Amino acid sequence: MGKHERRAYLEQIRGRYQRAKRADKAKILDEFCAVCGYHRKHAIRLLKRRRKAQPKVRPGRKPRFDHPQLLQAIRTIWLASDQMCSKKLKAALPLWIPHYEAEYGPLEPAVKALLEEISTSTLDRLLKPIRVEMPGKGLSGTKPGTLLKNQIPIRTDNWDISQPGFVEADTVAHCGNSLAGDFVWSLTLTDIHTGWTECRATWNKGAEGVVAQIKSIEKALPFRLKGFDCDNGSEFLNYHLLRYFANHRNKPGFTRSRPYKKNDNAHVEQKNWTQVRQLFGYHRFDDPLLVDLMNDLYANEWSLLQNYFSPSMKLKEKTRVGSRYVKKYHDPETPYQRIMDSPHITKAKKRRLESTFLALNPFELKRRIEAKLKLIFKHVSVTSIVRQRI
Repeated sequence: MGKHERRAYLEQIRGRYQRAKRADKAKILDEFCAVCGYHRKHAIRLLKRRRKAQPKVRPGRKPRFDHPQLLQAIRTIWLASDQMCSKKLKAALPLWIPHYEAEYGPLEPAVKALLEEISTSTLDRLLKPIRVEMPGKGLSGTKPGTLLKNQIPIRTDNWDISQPGFVEADTVAHCGNSLAGDFVWSLTLTDIHTGWTECRATWNKGAEGVVAQIKSIEKALPFRLKGFDCDNGSEFLNYHLLRYFANHRNKPGFTRSRPYKKNDNAHVEQKNWTQVRQLFGYHRFDDPLLVDLMNDLYANEWSLLQNYFSPSMKLKEKTRVGSRYVKKYHDPETPYQRIMDSPHITKAKKRRLESTFLALNPFELKRRIEAKLKLIFKHVSVTSIVRQRI
């Protein structure tokens, strides 16, 4: 008798043996030993052993989104897109999947169908085991500039944000744990209508350096600058910037927010994390050589990845219901998609943007970003070691 036959025979008589009386157990045991050839003590142990409980069947529908290829694709794209939220990730998947297949091989048709119909809550559930903890908040480096407050008006009315060109500006300090001394600052400009964002680095935040980086950003924008709104920091409220906009050929509006009201610049404030902190963290950059390295990354790979392949959410309406506000948002889109949908952008400009988009690969951009970040942080590590020895 083979192993499987002996096991099946054991399962048949085990229940009968455990329910039988003492005399009947002896007969069943004799029969079991004779048939299977077991030693009597071993046969007793087998017949006395309790049957293992069958695993409970999970109620509800069978899992559909547990395909290994699906999980790997979502994980890879999520990490490459800097761990964006599930609502943005769902909008980004159609943009990234063709490049993912080019990098890692074609996906099965069933997997592609699941990626098209996957919901944001399912993405949250699948990504929950691999979510990472984010660092805390940094320091505020805004020092009030009081000399020109009477000449630069507060923006009390809403701009015509149905067209691109009206931007908000802010600066981020790469100071580490102390605002003392000299270090690098990042300048961020965000278009209110499209969400198109450009960043540049400057040594300290002197007026001439800030104006020079604003000119660099303006050349990179795919639309004409029509309005410039900033906070009350001295890097913006100065004669250099006031003179620049006064002599500007397009005569953009130059306004400022109310003092100590960060929500007046909410569009750019929320970019300080996604565009700057998520890239460089909270380290101290106190070497002037880092400015050129950071601007090389900001103006090229980082700008292309964020503006062409990273969807952002835009508020549609906000209503008050009792004591709380209910917000509704448009479907997430990339700044590039919003520009292509705008009737205020010329067809020639749209064709140039489309040709740029078709030539890009987000995974290649990500690899180049990581290579440049290694060079930057290697330089930061070297300078910190030298500083400690001094």
